[in-house]
Amino acid sequence: MSYTRNNITDPICAIATAAGIGAIGVIRVSGKDAITLVNKCFTGKNLEKVPSHTLHLGKFMDGDKIVDEVLASVFIEPKSYTGQNTIELSCHGSPYIQQRILQVLVQQGARLAQPGEFTLRAFLNKKLDLTQAEAVADLIASDSEVSHKTAMLQMRGGFSLQIATLKEKLVNFASLIELELDFSEEDVEFASRPELRELVQHIYNLISELINSFKYGNAIKNGIPTVIAGKPNAGKSTLLNALVNEERAIVSAIAGTTRDTIEEMFVINGIMFRLIDTAGIREHAADSIESIGIERAHEKIKKASIILYLFDALTTTPNDLSNELMLFDGLESIIIPIGNKIDLGDEMQIKKDFKDFKEVIFISSKEKVNISQLTQRLIKIIENDKVNNDIIITNIRHYEALKLSGEALESVLQSMKEQRSGELLAFDIRKAIFHLGEIVGDISTDDLLTNIFSKFCIGK
Repeated sequence: MSYTRNNITDPICAIATAAGIGAIGVIRVSGKDAITLVNKCFTGKNLEKVPSHTLHLGKFMDGDKIVDEVLASVFIEPKSYTGQNTIELSCHGSPYIQQRILQVLVQQGARLAQPGEFTLRAFLNKKLDLTQAEAVADLIASDSEVSHKTAMLQMRGGFSLQIATLKEKLVNFASLIELELDFSEEDVEFASRPELRELVQHIYNLISELINSFKYGNAIKNGIPTVIAGKPNAGKSTLLNALVNEERAIVSAIAGTTRDTIEEMFVINGIMFRLIDTAGIREHAADSIESIGIERAHEKIKKASIILYLFDALTTTPNDLSNELMLFDGLESIIIPIGNKIDLGDEMQIKKDFKDFKEVIFISSKEKVNISQLTQRLIKIIENDKVNNDIIITNIRHYEALKLSGEALESVLQSMKEQRSGELLAFDIRKAIFHLGEIVGDISTDDLLTNIFSKFCIGK
């Protein structure tokens, strides 16, 4: 079934808690007849006569058989998450009990909810706009302090308010331009061109700031892909273990121990890094399995935002390092050369040998020497992408709509510079307004809603 506005009053039900056995499971029911439907299976108080936002203990029945003792939370429309009559049944966390309750609800006339359908109804009933609805999914998926903070700010309407303000200013001026077109024969000018130019430039600058925040926002949301690369036995797996503070990768003096990529998450200052240990890079692999590992290492390197290139500081010469770093020519990744195993040699002499390489960090991954220096470099890289704006774009859909809106405003500025007709100004301003409206859901299609809400978990 597609997401449409035609089937949003049906009673729907779904398990709202995580899969598996737990102490408590919550089943959510929403729709015009949700309370009446649940009341048929509930013994205790008459749920159709209780006030909103109240809890009631009773038994959930399948005919004359008790399924479970439950706590019914009643929310009467429009004061509910979905804007509809809603009941949440807290039962024991047995998967069997939860499925049995769902089965009875379906027999009574409910249907199983689609992914994100509760939040879809909240959007269609104007309890949330589209950016807030998307922030619900981001909040559930947040796995660091910064991603949580960003999603919470968006869910509370910070981004929506900024977009609405920009849109309102454009609409006001667009109406004046449209009015001019109605009086085109009289050659009147209701919209002051200098004021319009100043306004459009201001809005364009704000949109540009939001667009520029996407690189940082995308890193917050998805984590920064950070590859540890280098020759066999450079200490890559040891470095992975040192960074995540866990014996995650097998460490051996035998070259080529790592045959496949190993991925771990670690967080610094609320920013998540997706740390990827790769097979050692060398021209001649020992066997076909290592060859596949090296091939996969190259694939990960191409997709990385940051590459930690680890080399043995005792056996690598400055000329060797120059040649090895040429491997990354043409990549947009940030390369951090790391000289390892300084605990086994003269640290001062090693640094002197590589004095022409200003970006090299010298460490001992085994003894965890200068690991903090490396983590500080990682944070500095991310902070350089950070913008001075509380609103950060993390959603590719918002990013693309802002780009289109910004392009339309560029055309407006160019039209004013070349003193083009009011019709062209009005056309481009309408385009900018349209794309801003797409962000918050003033303009949306069923296909767009299907794409957005199908990515939610069932029960939300």
